Amino acid sequence: MKEKEIRKMLAAGLSIAMLAAAGCGNGAAATAESPAADPQTSEQADAGNGTAETAQNAETVDIAAESDAAEPVTITYANFNASGGNEETLERMYAAFQEEYPNITVEIETIGFDDYFTQMQTRVAGGTAPDCYELNIENFAAYANKGALAELTGIDTSGYNETALSAFNIDGKQYGVPGNFSNVVLIYNKDLFDQAQIDYPSDDWTWDDALEAAAAIRALDENTYGIYQPITFNEFFKVAVQYGGSILNEDRTAFTINSPENLQAAEMMISKVTDTNVQPNEEQMGGMGDWDLFQSGRLGMIPTGIWAFTTFADSCDFAWDICVEPGGTQKATHFFSNALVVNAESEKKEAAATWINWLASSDAAAQIRIEAGWDLPAINDDEVLSGYLELTPPDNRQAVFDSLEYLTVAPIIEDYALMSDIITDKLSQAASGKISAQEALDQAQSECEAQISLE
Repeated sequence: MKEKEIRKMLAAGLSIAMLAAAGCGNGAAATAESPAADPQTSEQADAGNGTAETAQNAETVDIAAESDAAEPVTITYANFNASGGNEETLERMYAAFQEEYPNITVEIETIGFDDYFTQMQTRVAGGTAPDCYELNIENFAAYANKGALAELTGIDTSGYNETALSAFNIDGKQYGVPGNFSNVVLIYNKDLFDQAQIDYPSDDWTWDDALEAAAAIRALDENTYGIYQPITFNEFFKVAVQYGGSILNEDRTAFTINSPENLQAAEMMISKVTDTNVQPNEEQMGGMGDWDLFQSGRLGMIPTGIWAFTTFADSCDFAWDICVEPGGTQKATHFFSNALVVNAESEKKEAAATWINWLASSDAAAQIRIEAGWDLPAINDDEVLSGYLELTPPDNRQAVFDSLEYLTVAPIIEDYALMSDIITDKLSQAASGKISAQEALDQAQSECEAQISLE
């Protein structure tokens, strides 16, 4: 099942399932506001959009004393992020945890992303969810708003990255801790830049600079392209911020999808395909993915996540490096984090909270994560993070940390999946030449207003 379908099922099905579970007397009802992370800034916000009721019945977990009870306890933990190559890394983390907490046994279940949320939806509704588990930032609101998550109190949050922590805070209450952290940088093929006899990208580049370089690389031959940037919601909301725009107004009470700033962003993205063709269209891609095209040596630049480093280091037979993403009128870079949460119905909340807090913020877990090249720990300890800079390629890993100055968080609302699908569909139609960029944004604005309530 594709991610788009999974998110639709979650948005529609979790609400019904949680209400049914509440009707059976499991005590996990009520709704909450959207997460408090501001979609246009990396500063910590307070209270979401202020229009929905705050969760009233979620139980709290005070782990100020760290659960190290004399009696042994076994808890269950489900995750998706370790699937596909980091299962062993997670086991190493658990081994280090047991050295500190020998009385807490964690039964770890790693599930592939494509199946994860379908399973979790069923298990939460049926009262068989694990004691603690992982949620991505897009789906966090749906679970928190239905009272499925326990509030975490007594946690020392001073060591967390502020943006990551605030993304999982609702109305001043912490319902999750950031288990990992990733952002996006501009990755470029140094060999193609050399062939085009142009300067390598720099951290102060604007999109005008990037498009000029893309055109020079496109001119090398008919099968080489300057850049590939997916024309999707996840890229659009960020580029909109780069041009001073946004998807929602400041207090999240209205959509601003078809603003002049957003139109400038959309036209820049779409024209790369429809006008200059510095970015290949779907037919020219021939079934390849953007990473495939870059690894083939036929793509000059690709804005993508730092999780690509290991793959590119193993597969690319050319020199490549990174820099901070280009900007429009300002810089803005994509932010990703997954929440580690405690099941509101768990009977072992203290032990579960101890495990997820250790996994997310301990020096031992952070060091193991960095050594494995598996995302970044969502902490603010420069000394611990310094080991990340020693890994090559890329040589300019400092750009990852320089990008932290410009983090922007997706506008998380409870109907995030629907909003994302509507905007992506309209942008895709514009990229294929069926409608203009203005028509795409006008239609997206109209459909989101008609189908999504922000109250």
